[in-house]
Amino acid sequence: MNKADLHSHTTASDGTYSVRQSIERAKANGLAALGITDHDTIAALASALEEGKRQGIEIVPGVEISSVYSGKDVHVLGYYMDINNCAFLQRLEELREVRGKRNRMMIEKLNELGISITMEEVERRKKEKAGNIGRPHMAEVLMEKGVVTSMKEAFDKYLGSTGAAYVNPPRISPEEAIDIIQEAGGVAVLAHPGLYKNPEMVRKLIKHGLQGIEVYHPDNDEEDTRLYEALADEYHLVKTAGSDFHGMRGTEIFHADLGAYTVTMETVHHLRELSGAK
Repeated sequence: MNKADLHSHTTASDGTYSVRQSIERAKANGLAALGITDHDTIAALASALEEGKRQGIEIVPGVEISSVYSGKDVHVLGYYMDINNCAFLQRLEELREVRGKRNRMMIEKLNELGISITMEEVERRKKEKAGNIGRPHMAEVLMEKGVVTSMKEAFDKYLGSTGAAYVNPPRISPEEAIDIIQEAGGVAVLAHPGLYKNPEMVRKLIKHGLQGIEVYHPDNDEEDTRLYEALADEYHLVKTAGSDFHGMRGTEIFHADLGAYTVTMETVHHLRELSGAK
């Protein structure tokens, strides 16, 4: 019980597991700590911290902020922010408004491709009023309608960065995401760098003040892992790990199961120390 998975999503964003279900699974899988990092929202954190105490699992409070670099999505994880910081909460609300705009644009694009899907159908997939709607909710509807047979096919054909319905309205830069996290007292960590295939961007973000890299993640291949281990060592950054667990979509786990990618509790303690949280 010395392992921590620092990247997971609940029904507050685009996960299918509630806070309680996620923590129960984390405990069953032998984790000592779990990072709750919903997209652009901290709606689950208050209940997660309470549930974690009840079940004897340490909850690492987090968030995953959406940004864009050279037209591509880049996600920055934040840990141990002051979740009562008014300016921070306002910025998250603004980010969710942009996310909502993108959702509507993608629905319109799918309609243009001849696929009958409405925002109301997607919204019905959302299990909680708090939080936000994401592309996995659209993928669920596409699967339900028989347009695709799996989450992977939905993203490959339509919703992923190279998909036919992908759109990306103007959003904040990853540098701004780092600033938002740090101004709220948090630690900024670059999520799944293997997805970006852009080491120069990572170096640029390090110079801006990035404090950690998610070195161990299902979307990082062996070459990515070696590259970002070396980069983190070179700049004395925190090396984190996360399954990016989104629960179950049908019979498949999305992305990986809780505990599949972990660090030791020493990393959790280091993150907390960097933030100054007690």
